[in-house]
Amino acid sequence: MKKRILFDETMISRMITRIANEIIEQNKLDDIVLVGIQTRGIHIAKRLKQKIKEIENTNIPVETLDIKFYRDDLEKISEEPEIKVSRFKLDLTNKVVIIVDDVLYTGRTVRAAIDAIMDASRPKAIRLAILVDRGHRELPIRADHIGKNIPTSRKENVKVHLNEVDDVEEILLI
Repeated sequence: MKKRILFDETMISRMITRIANEIIEQNKLDDIVLVGIQTRGIHIAKRLKQKIKEIENTNIPVETLDIKFYRDDLEKISEEPEIKVSRFKLDLTNKVVIIVDDVLYTGRTVRAAIDAIMDASRPKAIRLAILVDRGHRELPIRADHIGKNIPTSRKENVKVHLNEVDDVEEILLI
């Protein structure tokens, strides 16, 4: 399996800075809640929170979201899926919720995240911040804030490695 490093730690840091600046420019910071999708989306959301704090001296709340019980392909995982309602520390009603994840591909993960959020609350708006958009959407979903667009074939895969999870910082094309 051939691997190619697309972005290193410096480039990932620049992508986070760019997304943070877009969020600052396009939103009223008092209304925002960042919701990171497990696993890497949570760490990206925490980095965005830190970068926004450095730039604006404002503390943006971060929530975590496990969407596995909202996936439309659950039957492939288990014959009797356990249905679980997401619990958030904050009430997301009337907030601008920014879903954060590492790679946007078919859109099914984002759809599952939207379902989970809507089951728990009624946000003012839901936006999407993504580190890498690789194309090939199956659902009408697009990111509002994108680190990089990387055109790929369906045979290729984009893998994000973060220090917090993988002890290395890189984005690979596999």
